Amino acid sequence: MPHLIGDRIALREYRISDLDSISQWVNDPEITNTLSDVFLYPHSRNESETYLNVIMEGKSSTKSFVIAEKDSLEYIGQIDLFNLDWKNRFAVMAIVIGKKEYLGKGYGSEAIRVLQKFAFEELNLNRIELDVYDYNARAYKCYLKCGFKEEGRMRQKLFKNGRYRDVIRMAILKEEFEELPCK
Repeated sequence: MPHLIGDRIALREYRISDLDSISQWVNDPEITNTLSDVFLYPHSRNESETYLNVIMEGKSSTKSFVIAEKDSLEYIGQIDLFNLDWKNRFAVMAIVIGKKEYLGKGYGSEAIRVLQKFAFEELNLNRIELDVYDYNARAYKCYLKCGFKEEGRMRQKLFKNGRYRDVIRMAILKEEFEELPCK
């Protein structure tokens, strides 16, 4: 697969050299606190390596990309399209910036825009959706900036850090993406 190139980032294939970066963030509560319950328990290096091998061997239906620095191709994070529905032309998106020094600097929104362009213009999807937790203000703001709209709120669906939290469903349609000024 050719790399998908942005201004500062490239979406590229996974490599065995990404294992150290992945192993570090999967057990970092500052990173995983806003992610799914897949990260509720510690992950061994072996588990991370197994995941990486499944992706690299193409044994997953998820379309997965590493978010990398454009010039060095150094690992920054990951972005995925999963639950692809080819009949109805939609997918679910997930993203993580795994290196803290890249948080809050626009790398996530740039990666999302590059993925949106690929999903809508190359894969011919009509819709990309995602779920975000109500306490994840940074991600919510990023998704709005990238054209996602709030479609609904699943009240108290998530139990996190000793209390029930809402899960917000957001989505963007192809026609909305096409109208974005900074796509």
